[in-house]
Amino acid sequence: MSVNSKEAILLAAKKIAQSQGYNGLNFRDLAEAVGIKAASIYYHFPSKADLGIAVARRYWEDGALALEMIESESPSPLDALHRFPEIFRRSLEADNRLCLGSFMGAETDTLPVEMTNEIQKFAEVNIAWLSKLLVAAKVCESGESESRARAIFAAIVGAQLLARSRSDISLFDALVDSYRASGPLPA
Repeated sequence: MSVNSKEAILLAAKKIAQSQGYNGLNFRDLAEAVGIKAASIYYHFPSKADLGIAVARRYWEDGALALEMIESESPSPLDALHRFPEIFRRSLEADNRLCLGSFMGAETDTLPVEMTNEIQKFAEVNIAWLSKLLVAAKVCESGESESRARAIFAAIVGAQLLARSRSDISLFDALVDSYRASGPLPA
């Protein structure tokens, strides 16, 4: 089995987990999505837990890269902060999927400990990035930036969850606009 097969498995597993969560992920459906035999998945991932950990790790790593890209493409820290919701909107645009960090975060009682740690890193990476940019944009002082960053992260995650539950991406956009007008996001 090639590295490309491993990547295909990770990608398909991420898509399934974003719509059904970790508990909805099974090797039979995953194999069908990739076009391989279910037993072939065990070549790269000896257990469902190993697969889940790898998916969660890849998700936060990709998220960190996306944040870096936003920051490098933005003319100012404030512009980068304005673009933060884009990451969560993309999941909704992809067949009304939910952020993997949010979906699996809700399942932590049933996840392997190592996987929970990887899921928590997703939130930590986002909050640290927001905190850094809030200070750089002079939106708040460093002593206040982490709590403000948590509020922004929670608000965007909540907006995504509400929009997904209604299959209405315009609701996400409206909530983000209201967060900019009177909520945690800077105007």
